[in-house]
Amino acid sequence: MSSIPFKALAVAPALSSYVLVQHRPDALLFSRPTYLGTFVQLYFLEFIVWAIYKVMLYPRFFSPMRHLPKPPGGSFWNGHWKQITENATGQPMIEWVKNVPNNGIIRYNGMFNSERLLITNPKALSEVLVTKNYNFVKPGYVTTFLGRLLGVGVLLAEGDEHKQQRKNLMPAFAFRHIKDLYPVFWNKSRDAVVQMTEDFEKAAVKNIEQDAQSQWTFEVGEWASRATLDIIGIAALGEDFGSIADPDTELSKTYRIVFKPSKAAQLLGLLGLLLPSWLVTRLPIKRNGEIEAAAAIIRATCRQRIRDKRNKLEKNALTDVDILSIALKSGGFSEENLVDQMMTFLAAGHETTATAMTWAIYMLCLNPDIQTRLRNEIREKLPGLEEQCDITSQIIDNMPYLNAVCNEVLRYYPPVPLTIRDTCRDTTIVGEFVPKGTRVILCPWAINKDTAQWGPDAAKFNPDRWLSSPASANGGAPNNYSFLTFLHGPRSCIGQKFAQAEFACLLAAWVGRFEYTLKNEEEYDERNILIKGGVTAKPEKGLFVKAKVVAGW
Repeated sequence: MSSIPFKALAVAPALSSYVLVQHRPDALLFSRPTYLGTFVQLYFLEFIVWAIYKVMLYPRFFSPMRHLPKPPGGSFWNGHWKQITENATGQPMIEWVKNVPNNGIIRYNGMFNSERLLITNPKALSEVLVTKNYNFVKPGYVTTFLGRLLGVGVLLAEGDEHKQQRKNLMPAFAFRHIKDLYPVFWNKSRDAVVQMTEDFEKAAVKNIEQDAQSQWTFEVGEWASRATLDIIGIAALGEDFGSIADPDTELSKTYRIVFKPSKAAQLLGLLGLLLPSWLVTRLPIKRNGEIEAAAAIIRATCRQRIRDKRNKLEKNALTDVDILSIALKSGGFSEENLVDQMMTFLAAGHETTATAMTWAIYMLCLNPDIQTRLRNEIREKLPGLEEQCDITSQIIDNMPYLNAVCNEVLRYYPPVPLTIRDTCRDTTIVGEFVPKGTRVILCPWAINKDTAQWGPDAAKFNPDRWLSSPASANGGAPNNYSFLTFLHGPRSCIGQKFAQAEFACLLAAWVGRFEYTLKNEEEYDERNILIKGGVTAKPEKGLFVKAKVVAGW
């Protein structure tokens, strides 16, 4: 039921209504039948028959995948939908991967018993992500909804278009280029912490949100988003958006509105499963208006920056090292396609890293010994924030515990908990036939905590796994597919090295200056914390922490 074939269902009633009204009106219920009335009756009857077959009969008796292992429970007509919606995105999959015996695929049922295939082991993942990756595409509704804010850039493009876009963008994300951006990452991270310190001092003077221990309370996600938006602005477009200094800049407010979890966003997502995307995006709902207004602002910002850069290029004066400049020099993009690419990098680039920062501070609050150990390494290896020094890739990349903590955060709480694909043709996964139109689920939250891959302590936050194991480059896991945060293969995150470097610089600056504790330990206990899943997964009510300046850095 996830994609109702409205047009196909209309064909038979349309033809039948014409034949019956013209030639067999005596067979109809009404003495004066009309084409429209007859069509509506027949369409409704056909829809009921189709729905019974699709929801009740096909999954149980006719599906070629009905023999695959399933999780226990589930309703007669709505599958595991209740379990999925009552938990954070990806949470049920963690339990299923742990408890349901399988050979790489678990079949479960979503809304109206629509079939889903959860991919669970490295062999199956390698087929979906690498060897047969172009057999699996993003669902149309995902492309429609994300494309409104992200543009149809490298993240959403498919097939040959994706191959060409990725090829043209690869030079901008080569490590020889990323290493030149480390000073940008560090300087903006430093700016954020300096601004945070000033806000702390103002709060101290005014005695606002300050307790007896000179602690300042703030929401992590907001500050992380302001910092990452400024970083991606400079690194991607060569423009400082000024969000650190002023949280109410136009672009900062725009992203804050559209990325804030809301019931309206959930409603649109649910309607997208049932109705045509073109209809859902045109419904007179406030959320639709917010998205359209936000997209217009973001698109205009990107377009103006592209034109400014192109003018410099035409005058042979473009020497910048940002992603846009390198993409322009490649000559492989039209203006509109470049707008799409920059929209993708602005939105996805800052929101995912901000989410990672939120989870990093959360886990460091839960593990104060790890926080102290990390701070000791940071202060030993990096100059104090008052010193104006460019921090190079060699310095950051040679901080083993910092990188271990970052990797463990990305393993334990991947910012994007779940990725969806649809088969665009009949195919197979680990020898099992999978028909065209089947929904396939890739769940980093489940794979990254799978005990079969990570051992009995998979559910424990342990940065040392990235240091002490002979296979520490993989965190001790047996293969690359055990760590699914950035996916793998041709559809892997093109900005992985960019994001990891940015994350490391931000975390180093934040932890070097402040000591963090949770504002409310009971509310934020791992057993109680409410997580809101959307494109990214983060604490539903934000993450409020108390910060204390640690002297001497």
